[in-house]
Amino acid sequence: MFIYKHLAIGILCSFLLSVPLFSAEDSGGYDKSVVMIMSVSQDYDYATPWKKAAMSRGVGSGLVIEGNRILTNAHNVSNQCYIELKKQNSAKRYPAQVLFTGHDCDLALLTVPDTSFFEGMEPLQFGGIPLPNSSVQTCGFPMGGRQVSVTKGVVSRVETGVYSHSQASQHLVIQTDAAINPGNSGGPVLQDGKVVGVAFQGLQSGDNIGYLIPTTIIGHFLKDIADGKYDGFGTFGISLYPGLHNPSYKQYLKIPSNQEGVVISDILSNSSAREVFQKGDVLTNIDGYGIENDGRVTIDGLSLELGEIMDRKQIGETVAVTFYRDGQKMQKELKVAANEPILPWRLLFDNQPQYRVFAGLTFVQLNRNYLQAWGREWISDIPFPLRYLFIDYNQLNKSPARQEYVLLSEILPDEVNAYLEGFKRQPVESVNGIEINSLSDLDKAFEKDVEGFWVVKFLFNESPMIVDAVKARQQQKAIIAKYNVNASDEVF
Repeated sequence: MFIYKHLAIGILCSFLLSVPLFSAEDSGGYDKSVVMIMSVSQDYDYATPWKKAAMSRGVGSGLVIEGNRILTNAHNVSNQCYIELKKQNSAKRYPAQVLFTGHDCDLALLTVPDTSFFEGMEPLQFGGIPLPNSSVQTCGFPMGGRQVSVTKGVVSRVETGVYSHSQASQHLVIQTDAAINPGNSGGPVLQDGKVVGVAFQGLQSGDNIGYLIPTTIIGHFLKDIADGKYDGFGTFGISLYPGLHNPSYKQYLKIPSNQEGVVISDILSNSSAREVFQKGDVLTNIDGYGIENDGRVTIDGLSLELGEIMDRKQIGETVAVTFYRDGQKMQKELKVAANEPILPWRLLFDNQPQYRVFAGLTFVQLNRNYLQAWGREWISDIPFPLRYLFIDYNQLNKSPARQEYVLLSEILPDEVNAYLEGFKRQPVESVNGIEINSLSDLDKAFEKDVEGFWVVKFLFNESPMIVDAVKARQQQKAIIAKYNVNASDEVF
């Protein structure tokens, strides 16, 4: 059974305004540059990852760019099983392939093996960032329409915002009142015939508030993949506190009275920033951009979050940083890195989650996808220990070797694991005396036992889980077969 799924995700909206349709003549020829994307996808079940959700269909838009490539949104093709493209005024559908996907910037690049698809198509060129109050045109196939739709609007503001596809990544966004409806996602937004952005999300609680991905982000994505792989956007991997608004605090930190900046309150345990900063350092300048007390910098005449500086760099490059430590001014170079947290805040896509099953005990990585299974109010509905860990994992982590948090997600009922339901959804601390810092640590840990028992200890729980190791090993194959768990390297 197929379930139709709008490709506007999370806060992506379903505006109910009517959209004017234009003929090819009225559309300025954009019908030769804009394509319809039809995809079939299946999401993963992050509690029992050998299973998948029901298949869903979605419709989006894309734009042809040089090199016989189609640029679109990542959320149009995430977890895809099959993709087809369609040109205006043609019934033929062309199977497409994904070349690159950037889920952190919600962009993807496709191509069509059948090169006849590109006959008569005209690649679009890119422009700069449009000025506020200037007019733009949004093109695409909203609400499943068969003709290219062109809507006019005005740029309202340019600012940093959360990209709803990942639910965590923050980059530059451009707000417009041009209608952006489901199906517009991935379509070009144009000014003077050049692409100034890609439509990708809207605000459900407002009227005609849509957003586009600017060409600075698109340019970063295209430059990144030039070497044949996508590395993503760098982050500082630090937490900042705007404490210098308080003159007394500034004086306490021995910072010059005329100096602005922000205080580094925390550093991710796996961040490249640990090689440069310490907690309590006051960051004042990055690559020549002075940092204001609210953590903003002025770039191209715009007041933006300081992360915009990092967004204009590629992974592996460096930025010059100026900061104060114990009242002393210091200057160093910081390497640009992804600095992904050990407990992923952003949603994950495309790759099957890893897991381990030992006598029906199912272990997975603790991440945002798993937690969001609790529904729209997941942050308040998840068990308190998981909420505590999700919010304060960096402070709670005491192991420098930790790569991820491992969770007992599910128990496949059997005689050997009866009465253990109370341990579900708890993060693992150790197994048979071996500290668990990644899923792979479980492999060696379950090869051992403690006087004939498996002893599993959990964070925030003083009571261990005890399993008869001999019976567990005997029942392993039967449990795997009974619950149709894929026989792979992911099981014991």
